[in-house]
Amino acid sequence: MSTIVFDNVTRIFERNGQSSPALQGISFEVRDREFVAIVGPSGCGKTTCLRMAAGLEFPTSGIVSVGGKQVTEPGPDRAVVFQQFALFPWKTVRENIDFGLRSKGLEAAERQKRIAEQLELMNLQGYESAFPHQLSGGMQQRVAIARSYVLDPGVLLMDEPFGALDAQTRVVMQEELIKLSRVNPRTVLFITHSVEEAVYLADRVVVMTRRPGTVREIIDVAGVRKSDGWDRIERVEEVMDQASFVHLRTRIWKLLRDQQPAAH
Repeated sequence: MSTIVFDNVTRIFERNGQSSPALQGISFEVRDREFVAIVGPSGCGKTTCLRMAAGLEFPTSGIVSVGGKQVTEPGPDRAVVFQQFALFPWKTVRENIDFGLRSKGLEAAERQKRIAEQLELMNLQGYESAFPHQLSGGMQQRVAIARSYVLDPGVLLMDEPFGALDAQTRVVMQEELIKLSRVNPRTVLFITHSVEEAVYLADRVVVMTRRPGTVREIIDVAGVRKSDGWDRIERVEEVMDQASFVHLRTRIWKLLRDQQPAAH
């Protein structure tokens, strides 16, 4: 089981001799093979949550656990996809995807099998020998996601992975991720500033308050999606036309608007 649990987590940063609380008493979980998105005002600690799940930062108090074990360091059970593609510019698409597999010491035949599967899943056939600078932003992010999935992690941590893409490419990537998550489900914690993206992709949406971040509300999307039938729809524009989608989006926007400081 690859469940992520935040248990009464507080994170305080020390800067210039002063304490700066980023998160205060955060508690929520991402169930096994569930897709959970976090939205909230800028600076509310969304990325800090993800980095703690990845083992790149640690709580000041409280516990973050994955698969029932407290997170004390990064591990092969968790893969991270950042907004910046972080590909090796001197390696081809195939070599970038292969890098982690080589690090794990897998046999060549097994590596080639896994790479071929990811190239097909991410529609990268024909680009195996291309270098990152020869690819569009969307294609580069497909390679980054393939590089994470090929390691067969139980948990996928995604920090605004489509934030640097243009609007049209972002939509295409959202649709690709929906297809991938249905074919090859993983436990996903997804950070985004886009309410529409969160509602389209996630099973549940965690809405946070402004800094220091706390959990304002957790919104069930999967139940609404299934009951209204748009769990079988992939195209973004068709999903966004659904009345229940509009209702959820508006509900989350109202929760976020309440967190904005009053204008003077």
